[in-house]
Amino acid sequence: MGSGEVTDLGEGSDNTPTLSEIARAAGVSAPTVSKVLNGRTDVAPKTRARVEEQLRELGYQRRRSTAQPSRLLDLVFHELDSAWAVEVIRGVENVARAEDLSIVLSESAGRLTPGQTWVDGVLARRPAGVVLVLSDLDAGQRNQLTSRGIPFVVMDPAGDPADGVPSVGTNNWHGGLAATRHLLELGHRRIAMVGGPSGMMCSRARLDGYRTALETARIPVDPRLVREGDFHHEAGYTAGRELLTLPDRPTAVFAGNDLQALGLYEAARELGLRIPEDLSVVGFDDLPLARWVGPPLTTVRQPLVEMAETAARLAVDLGRGRQPAATRVDIATSLVVRSSTAAPPA
Repeated sequence: MGSGEVTDLGEGSDNTPTLSEIARAAGVSAPTVSKVLNGRTDVAPKTRARVEEQLRELGYQRRRSTAQPSRLLDLVFHELDSAWAVEVIRGVENVARAEDLSIVLSESAGRLTPGQTWVDGVLARRPAGVVLVLSDLDAGQRNQLTSRGIPFVVMDPAGDPADGVPSVGTNNWHGGLAATRHLLELGHRRIAMVGGPSGMMCSRARLDGYRTALETARIPVDPRLVREGDFHHEAGYTAGRELLTLPDRPTAVFAGNDLQALGLYEAARELGLRIPEDLSVVGFDDLPLARWVGPPLTTVRQPLVEMAETAARLAVDLGRGRQPAATRVDIATSLVVRSSTAAPPA
């Protein structure tokens, strides 16, 4: 067996069963239990499932002294195809470099929960920690990592994390509120929004902030001015074409992220609309490219590098047995005003 694998049949304590006890309950040999614990692939799926069930039922917890973690930090995205992801990688890399760790980068192909193949790989690698971005684990996967003593942290969770799951996010609701209020203060009244996927918590929070700002200003929310996007350029472009060809088109649009805002820029250009003279646009994220588009984009800054650093540091600290003061960290957003917003045309 590899270095650090669990082989001690009597490693239990008052709080955790021994491998022999788990083996008896699952009807397998102790070496088979050891293989499952160490992420070995030479175990039949049904046998593996039976062992995992007993690990969960009996509350097995690996003692830290039985297996030293590798010098790895696992980072998994639900999608890995934008400048947004680059900022997150930069933040995690800052912590990895300081801790002399290497990063294992994975993508779950658009799924908000990674597949079992990824989990098996993590169990075999035994990283110092795991950071999941816009992703989460199901109950079984959480138990698998927890029972092996592998800490995990969710950054920018897609949904409400389960109790006790450490997470790092940002105040999306306040960001949506600030973006919309900025447009209202400039004098806009027909303000559209191109949000993100409705299944993501951050999208819903930004939309709620938009609605709250309008309702507080006693302006009814017009459902014709709200579009659901997917956080990619194409969605901003498509929604922009639809919104900007309405008979009574909006004078301003709050895009759920910077990439969709750039799609709106292209839609406006094709329709002969000038930004900000004819149309004001606000984004969300403050990616580096937001400063360099023409005109520079007004946007809500969420500190992606800082969020990623916080999540990675939290995962490393948990792996060292340090319990955080809070398992949920929310970092503030801020409005960055540039040249893409102005008073509406007369």
